[in-house]
Amino acid sequence: MNRLLLNLGRKTYDCAARTHIMGIVNVTPDSFSDGGRYFDIDSAIGRAEQLVTDGADILDIGGESTRPGADALPLDEEIRRVVPVIEGLASRIDVPISIDTYKAPVARAALNAGATIVNDITGLTADPEMVSVITEHNATVVVMHMAGTPKTMQMNPSYQDVVREVCEFLQGQAALAERAGVKQIIVDPGIGFGKNLEHNLELMRNLKSATPVGFPILVGPSRKSFIGKILDLGVDERLEGTAAAVAACIIRGAHIVRVHDVKEMKRVALVADALRDRNLP
Repeated sequence: MNRLLLNLGRKTYDCAARTHIMGIVNVTPDSFSDGGRYFDIDSAIGRAEQLVTDGADILDIGGESTRPGADALPLDEEIRRVVPVIEGLASRIDVPISIDTYKAPVARAALNAGATIVNDITGLTADPEMVSVITEHNATVVVMHMAGTPKTMQMNPSYQDVVREVCEFLQGQAALAERAGVKQIIVDPGIGFGKNLEHNLELMRNLKSATPVGFPILVGPSRKSFIGKILDLGVDERLEGTAAAVAACIIRGAHIVRVHDVKEMKRVALVADALRDRNLP
């Protein structure tokens, strides 16, 4: 089985050939970067269509903010936010749609509406029904590492060896998914989710060691607080820092980058791909 060849329903992507861009669509009033900008259905659909025009290979639709300190959203409200957007997009775009959720009922509703990927920030630990929902729909899963919950994750995160611990978690959860019958698995070390500045940098410096061998690697550094801490800049001034992080992650082995600024990061990815030695292990 070639794990790096992803059949995502609408398209097949060879992750060994080039880096793919996942564009972020937050249908929320309170996300850390663009909360409220695309909260209604029409603006969210318009934003998604613009990201496709800008070069997004995948769209990641989320209805609950998972910024540090965020409270969980009621299930029905999350479904109310995301399903009309996914339904509206499914007949209008030709790129795969991902649902950013850790709740099985939300995932089921989104997959029924036209999504083909479930992006679970808890790495399949929050909802015991999530794996069965994914297998029933023959969906792809993104298994991400997070320490704690969005509400608690930045309260003094601590590791003995962050690279080893993140890799062990991802390896175990990917194996769990495979045993359950999930055919396509993407792994994500969870930059900014229960990690301090040095943890994030260590994971990005050692991306291949922090992720299990053979799975497509997704990394999401876009506009995150570690960039703000390095540059001492607010969230709206982190484009160049994001570009540097994206390029570094691609050169170190990322196959998919999850970003807000698709047009700019698509250009970064093209150059980083040209510089990347894909013969490296």
